[in-house]
Amino acid sequence: MSVKSVDVLLVGGGVMSATLGVLLKQLDPSISMLMVEKNEKVALESSDGWNNAGTGHAAYCELNYTPMMPDGSIDTQKAVNINAAFEVSLQFWSYLVNKGFFPDPTHFINRTPHQSFVWGEKNVEFLRKRFAELSKLPMFSAMEYSEDPDVLREWMPLVMQGRDPQEKVAGTRVQHGADVDYGSITRDLIYNLSKETGFELLVSHEVKAFRKRPDQRWSVAVKDKIMGKTQYINAKFVFLGAGGGALPLLQASGVPEGLGYGGFPVSGQWLVCKKAEIVEQHSAKVYGKAPIGAPPMSVPHLDTRVIDGEKALLFGPFAGFTTKFLKQGSYLDLIKSVRPNNLFPMMRVGLRHTDLTRYLISEVMLSHEDRVESLRNFFPDAQLDDWHLAIAGQRVQIIKKDPKLGGKLEFGTEVITTQDGSLAALLGASPGASTAVDTMVGILEICFADRVGSEAWQTKLKEMIPSYGQSLKENPELLKEVRQYTLSSLKLNP
Repeated sequence: MSVKSVDVLLVGGGVMSATLGVLLKQLDPSISMLMVEKNEKVALESSDGWNNAGTGHAAYCELNYTPMMPDGSIDTQKAVNINAAFEVSLQFWSYLVNKGFFPDPTHFINRTPHQSFVWGEKNVEFLRKRFAELSKLPMFSAMEYSEDPDVLREWMPLVMQGRDPQEKVAGTRVQHGADVDYGSITRDLIYNLSKETGFELLVSHEVKAFRKRPDQRWSVAVKDKIMGKTQYINAKFVFLGAGGGALPLLQASGVPEGLGYGGFPVSGQWLVCKKAEIVEQHSAKVYGKAPIGAPPMSVPHLDTRVIDGEKALLFGPFAGFTTKFLKQGSYLDLIKSVRPNNLFPMMRVGLRHTDLTRYLISEVMLSHEDRVESLRNFFPDAQLDDWHLAIAGQRVQIIKKDPKLGGKLEFGTEVITTQDGSLAALLGASPGASTAVDTMVGILEICFADRVGSEAWQTKLKEMIPSYGQSLKENPELLKEVRQYTLSSLKLNP
């Protein structure tokens, strides 16, 4: 029986595991580490460039992060928190660029203005209120607003082209927004990890079982999918960063903290255009409002994408339903995830969210013509033959126990850690990759608390993330310094 011992076992070869691995290796190069990926290559699932929207989720344009409350006010709290978290990612990426981890920032991030666009009196009033509230905050002070069609035509030519001049419209813009290729980030991070001593990557390997040893280390059975052999990894700390595959792994670990959690898989599709004369007319991420009954992750947007140096336009997402938890998963994933401890929360969510079910069914039934007709809300002159359908990555939304409702469907990400800090799992979806660095630092603070508190780790964390330990929300001067540093390092200055 083959047995290997490591300090850290990273399950999943995506942006989350890669980020945590690089953070730990920068903090302590002597840490031994093994990464296990079930596919033949890393970054093939949600982290792949075409499997996500590539948005640096900074809440500049995503209207679902600023809901209107029953009294008519705008709730900005989530937007502020997400913006602050993305700033942490920008700082860490800047550090890595300056250390030579990335060949050039344009390899993975490109300046792409973040814009919101709405039509109709009621929606214009909402956007006007949203701008009034956000623009008062230092984090959003660069935001511009206009209801002038001529100004909007300059900001987003394709969106205004062929539009009824009498239609009431409005838009906002933040020029230093970004398009991010998380696949490139992941591959670059893992490539640099592979050059470190004490790091090993196993692809085409799958975690099959967990056992907590008497010495409190984890014994994890890992099967070679090609050769069929199983080896056992003894690890002090295990991170389950396998995207939609994290829930079954958390359940397999048997930790009490994972009890009651279920998952609701949602697939996504995009319309993609690579026709040069159209692509060159649009350079922005333009977000609108989600249709009534649509889940938050289905907010429609027309995006500039730059993946592996190739520029394209993407519109969507169009939701769909499948029982797979991963794009390359099994149709039995959902059924296998049902347990006595999560059955009731899952049933309660299913009964309460019939509107979501109806929405998903309607999305599945859409024809290509229907999808292009939806696109014409954003690009009135869109032609059928210029766009093709592409399948996005799988998202597994969190279902959890709720004392009042019995079960609750969460649209977001959640970190689950064991009481002894020996295992952590990341569940959920958007904003996901955008906040990876902030989320992984949070895991360090819980699971490596004694070492994070040391002078050496504190010093290194502040070198990697200059704002570490301070609040960007409450310190405008620090925010200004950090933004100058990141926008310059990452070539995002307007």
